[in-house]
Amino acid sequence: MYATLIAVAALWGAATGLLVPRAAYRFSVEPEDAWRDACPAGHALTGPGRGWLGSARCTACATAGATVPVHTETGPDTREAPDTREAPDTREAPDAPDAAPWRRGGPRYAPALLAPVVSALGCAAVAATTGARPELAVWLLLAPVAVLLAAIDRRVHRLPDELTLPAAGAAAALLGVAALLPEHGGSWLSALLGGAGLGAFYLLLFLVNPNGMGFGDVKLALSLGVVLGWYGWAVVFAGGFAGFLFGAVYGLALMILRRAGRRTGIPFGPFMIAGALLGVLLGGLAA
Repeated sequence: MYATLIAVAALWGAATGLLVPRAAYRFSVEPEDAWRDACPAGHALTGPGRGWLGSARCTACATAGATVPVHTETGPDTREAPDTREAPDTREAPDAPDAAPWRRGGPRYAPALLAPVVSALGCAAVAATTGARPELAVWLLLAPVAVLLAAIDRRVHRLPDELTLPAAGAAAALLGVAALLPEHGGSWLSALLGGAGLGAFYLLLFLVNPNGMGFGDVKLALSLGVVLGWYGWAVVFAGGFAGFLFGAVYGLALMILRRAGRRTGIPFGPFMIAGALLGVLLGGLAA
């Protein structure tokens, strides 16, 4: 039963993680720009959810044989899709293996592997530490949103209000339902206080140094505080501190490698989320 729970959680994480790359690509724009509705070559993104749900490949690019920028984990790249209209006899297709991936789905406009892997590992970890308690369903529902926010912040140093604010409300509402079910491992009142406390702390940091802390981080802290507060103030402190520690280690590493200076901005959202994950794992083990 325990192993099955972890396996199901991992499959859920992988399945929902597959939907993250397209949404992250569409959300990753500057504040004054509209959400993307086309691939880099200009083909409209279609599919379920008005084009928000779908793969990270553009089949139209493959059909047209277009040259499009491919967004990789290390930065944009450019690849030329084979022109299928001038392809040789299909009987020689086995001798041209490079063309097959383009015909099957087209070039990727967003990284497609990292998100489902991270989501699957995170969901499996929380299932292993939380067990079959009601709050596990809440963690699994919030996991793809957290991965999506981390992916967007990593790309454009931005946490959209359309995700952070609903996430905070959803976390509070879902944990309120979990608190009504038997064998839950936390406190709804503590969760609400945790959200208010961590949000107020980040707001103070923002007011003291607006250039060092974005207001999107303040709004993200609301939902993370709710999640961490479910297990009590000790977990709020542990998860919050872990986020700062992870960010400091990353920034120090960049400085040592001479890839950043003291005033170089780094996306802090992924480290906040990683710290919250660690806090939830510790809270689940202690509950």
